[in-house]
Amino acid sequence: MLHILKTEWLKIKGYPAFWWVMGITALTYPGINYLFHGVYENITQKDTQRGKILKMLIGNPFSFPEAWHTVAYFSSIFVFIPAIVVIMLITNEYTYKTNRQNIIDGWSRREFMIAKITDVIILTLLVAVLSAGVALVIGIANTEGAKSNHWQMSYYAGLFALQTFSQLSIAFTIGLLLRKSFIALAVFSFYGIIVEPIAVNVLKYKFDNNIGEYFPLEISQRLLPKPAFIGRIDEKAYQASLDAVKYHIGYTLALILLTWLICFWIYNRRDL
Repeated sequence: MLHILKTEWLKIKGYPAFWWVMGITALTYPGINYLFHGVYENITQKDTQRGKILKMLIGNPFSFPEAWHTVAYFSSIFVFIPAIVVIMLITNEYTYKTNRQNIIDGWSRREFMIAKITDVIILTLLVAVLSAGVALVIGIANTEGAKSNHWQMSYYAGLFALQTFSQLSIAFTIGLLLRKSFIALAVFSFYGIIVEPIAVNVLKYKFDNNIGEYFPLEISQRLLPKPAFIGRIDEKAYQASLDAVKYHIGYTLALILLTWLICFWIYNRRDL
């Protein structure tokens, strides 16, 4: 296993685009959360009746324990950025024919795929730790006094990691199928940003059909319902989304398993 990790490191350490995208990822996750935090502060800190009433109604979504939920939700908006890294990692194997060289050097196809799934796991952990770190910093800065429930909702950091791994796995599958980075990025972005959201909403609001919640990306997106300060607009729907999380954990795990089984099957049958 160690030699696999060393080989993967040699592939990426001299690849500037990888480090550029990782740098953007490291800036984006804190940035999006501090942006929304700034908007909240700008509205609620105003010495107006409306600002005081709003703060009283929604509380502080950036204080503990709610900060875990809020930061995970806003961080999930930008999962497509680490998805770019995943697509590059697999499509570069075909562009530079390093996958073929690995097999020539004695790797089995199974070892190659284990290397790739390890890459996705490591990237997921890096992103999850970054998001959790942002939640800790924001939560500590916005929580007044000592409270015993700082970690009460920290499970949202785990749900964010599971969601990220699921969606990065889908991005990997698209990259493996198409083998061209630009085309794979275009397909993943077009599907994730336009096709699936439109289909889900059309099915829900026009045909009163909830089948859209079982679409590939939507399954894991429902692991992170809207934060409480947004959900309180419709308490019944908000509670229903919270109750559904436990089911979508199972759906997401099943989808991850199916996704990687498909990836292993494709690579085992494909000509190098």
